[in-house]
Formats: sequence, structure tokens, C-alpha cells
Amino acid sequence: MVEFKVVVNDIQTGKSYNIPVSGHHANSLIGKKINDEVDGIFVSLPGYKLQITGGTDKDGFPMRHDIPGSTRRRLLLSKGLGFKPTERGKRKKKSVRG
Repeated sequence: MVEFKVVVNDIQTGKSYNIPVSGHHANSLIGKKINDEVDGIFVSLPGYKLQITGGTDKDGFPMRHDIPGSTRRRLLLSKGLGFKPTERGKRKKKSVRG
């Protein structure tokens, strides 16, 4: 079965917790997009709403909210998620996940 590594951040204390999720709890994450909210019951946090803010696929490619679906694409990036330019105005083709 699919196993996800969910990182939950507590903004009041600044601590992050790494929680492995598998089985039927992992099905609540499948098909969700970035900025969607999910119920916290699947990570043993009932009563909380968790917001998806990003992630990576199985090969380590970062996810971007502006790519529809779950496809991998090569984009010409100048800044932002997935590329950190070393010089001003530098652009590069990078693979990112939707």
C-alpha cells in the first residue's frame, strides 16, 4: 500500500512533526491539490483541519500549485518553487510535478 510522510507544523511552538501515514488513512490524501484542506483525523489529530502546502513525488521533484493534475512537466523557470537562480535573470528548464 502507499505510504506518505506527512510533516505537520505547529505554528505556535514552531515545532514540526513527521508522521508516516499508510493504509486507509493515506486514501484521504490521494487526489488532493495544494492549498486543499483535509481533516486531521488521519494523522491522529481529530478536530484539526490541515492545509496541504507542498510536497515531492517519489523521485524528489517538487510540487507546484500552478500545474494542473499530477503530471510531471519541464518548465522554464526564472524564480520560485523548484529553482533558485545563482545569477540575476538566469532561467533554466527544470522538472516539476503538478
